[in-house]
Amino acid sequence: MMDDRGSMDDGKEQTGNIDRFEEDQPYDVRLVRMLNDALRRRELGGNVFVTRGVGMLPRQELAAILQAVACFDDFNEDNDPYGEHDCAVMTVGQHRIIWKIDYYDRALKGFSPDPSNPQLTRRILTVMLASEY
Repeated sequence: MMDDRGSMDDGKEQTGNIDRFEEDQPYDVRLVRMLNDALRRRELGGNVFVTRGVGMLPRQELAAILQAVACFDDFNEDNDPYGEHDCAVMTVGQHRIIWKIDYYDRALKGFSPDPSNPQLTRRILTVMLASEY
């Protein structure tokens, strides 16, 4: 399971098991990771949605949750087995949070045929309370 801390990216590249998955994927996992981080950290290259439960929280709590998601960097082989930086479970204040990035085709009718290609992919980051899952 992952640590619940959220801290700024230190630029370290993942190693070990992650590299093996990168070689086996039909798309560029390093590019997917970069695009996912851009969405999560700076809201670039996709859309960010919060569920009703998160949206109904006081503004300060919502801001703290979105900041923690943006700053999360504790990815490892246990919580990020494919090296895509696409999902985490964390605690922010008193709230257990799940966030997930999904890859859809540009029309939002199905999954993207190539999540490493921004011309074919629309990224959606969803932030929810664990109790809403």
